[in-house]
Amino acid sequence: MKIVCGRLSEALGLSCGDVCLDTPHTYVVIGPKPWRRLKTADSERLVPLVGEALWAAQRATAASAAGYLFPSYCDGETTKVNSASAALNRWLKVHVSKDVVVHSLRHAMRDRLRAVECPADIIDQIGGWSKKGVGESYGRGYQVEQLWGWLARAVG
Repeated sequence: MKIVCGRLSEALGLSCGDVCLDTPHTYVVIGPKPWRRLKTADSERLVPLVGEALWAAQRATAASAAGYLFPSYCDGETTKVNSASAALNRWLKVHVSKDVVVHSLRHAMRDRLRAVECPADIIDQIGGWSKKGVGESYGRGYQVEQLWGWLARAVG
């Protein structure tokens, strides 16, 4: 499943309850879990699901018997990030390029958002990157509808 802009551990640690499909602007909730930590305070966020990510999230939640989107890598007690990273990197080397690794996908999404002239503070909020200035930490941030629109442009 593609989780747009997410860190691998964030995606692997998703439970079915973190996926919000019953809204016009679908999203996943990235928050701290007992089985995996978040990198920074700004990592806690809502990430819109658009395109293939939405398609995959719908199928993963429907197929989940254990309540986790990736039960092979997350059992509610631990998240096997290193195993998943190694498997994905092997697959990428064969099917994409020997120069591409899983983390490259985060950078590629940032580039795609830049290409549609998405404002930097929205890019940072979507990706969970740290805020640059004090003023950016004021208020609630952008709403999921706004984030969803930018991602739809970037992946559409």
